[in-house]
Amino acid sequence: MSSKMVKSTGRFAAKSLLAAAIVGLVPGTALADRTDDIVNLGLTRTKDAAASQKRIDGLSEQTEKIVSNYHQERKNVETLKKFNERLRRTLSAQEVAMQKLTRSIEDASLIERQIVPLMLSMIDGLEKFIAADMPFKLDERRARLDRIKGYLTNANISAAERFRQVLEAYAIESDYGQTVDTFVEELEIAGNTRTVNVLQVGRTGLYYQTVDGTESGYWDVEGREWKGLDSSHNEGITHAIRMTLGKETKDLMTLPIIAPKATAGAS
Repeated sequence: MSSKMVKSTGRFAAKSLLAAAIVGLVPGTALADRTDDIVNLGLTRTKDAAASQKRIDGLSEQTEKIVSNYHQERKNVETLKKFNERLRRTLSAQEVAMQKLTRSIEDASLIERQIVPLMLSMIDGLEKFIAADMPFKLDERRARLDRIKGYLTNANISAAERFRQVLEAYAIESDYGQTVDTFVEELEIAGNTRTVNVLQVGRTGLYYQTVDGTESGYWDVEGREWKGLDSSHNEGITHAIRMTLGKETKDLMTLPIIAPKATAGAS
């Protein structure tokens, strides 16, 4: 092949490549634009996905809070149920107690209505007993009775306390029968009021002795009067009085005992 043909063929190839390059240049620009659109679309979708994920995370967080609050409220409800059940049992027990208390009050009112006449009868019996008993500590014993009578009309004192006072008075009177005591009193002896030492030996004997120890006597139960004793009894009564006062060592008491007389018709 001649050199001219080679040169001609080379020029043709160069032109062909240039033409192809020019022809290919136009689609390449359009492709770049399309690529940019795709990238922008991907970025937009990524942003939208991120925003959606953020909303999802927010909703998930809210859901967790709601679930947590729900479980907490369930616990609160269970606690309230237990409290209400305990309160119900407490109220039920209180209702039973109130019913018992109501019955007790009704019973107490009934007992009080019944016990007042009983107390009046007991006080009357005690008053008669003191009047018939040996005349020792009469002022003290009568004052106790008057005080108890006053309790019966005092609305501020309960029936239980009134009854307790009556029983206490009976107990004191009972104790007198088991005690030995000495006290100073003014007695009406042979028409004269005299200050003497009185010796009370239970309810077995009641004696008196003048302060100077020269005169002694005893209470005559049957005659219900004070009677004098022979001076031979002065020493024994003085010794008994001093022992009772703690001035001498306790020892046997030598006292005259007046035996009751036999009633008429006795065998």
